[in-house]
Amino acid sequence: MAATASKAQGARRTIQEKEGKYLTFALDQEEYGLEILKVREIIGYVDVTAVPQTPHYVKGVINLRGQVIPVIDLRAKFGMETADLTEETCIIVVEITQPDHAFSTGIIVDRVQEVLDVRGQDIEEAPQFGATVNTDSILGMGKVGDSVKILLDIDKVLAGDNLNNLGI
Repeated sequence: MAATASKAQGARRTIQEKEGKYLTFALDQEEYGLEILKVREIIGYVDVTAVPQTPHYVKGVINLRGQVIPVIDLRAKFGMETADLTEETCIIVVEITQPDHAFSTGIIVDRVQEVLDVRGQDIEEAPQFGATVNTDSILGMGKVGDSVKILLDIDKVLAGDNLNNLGI
């Protein structure tokens, strides 16, 4: 019983660590959040130079003030249908941290919404869907008013894609 109480206290502490500011954005009707400290900047959609022999969700690279950075279509990465570009389509440039280095990557989203201050008590662990669904890239579920924002761990969303090699 003491072990169960200790485990619950550890889970609450982990949730409290997730408290903070999140940049929220939408893909179709779903709403997501990224830790604001991971966001370098937001730019309007610009033409992306395709790179051959990359996964379907890698749109290519852009030149951002002299730095070549890879660009990911987050809809395609999540297995969603592609959508036409609109005036609201933009690229969020995020700082990805891997064990041996950090680098910038652009993610294409339908629209950016707002920066929210999400309290730890308003964040729940990602639901478990069984062994066939991996929820490791979800930091938690942020309850904001009557809606739920899926809070992403962008490092884990883009882990293993070797994106830094595209920018070299």
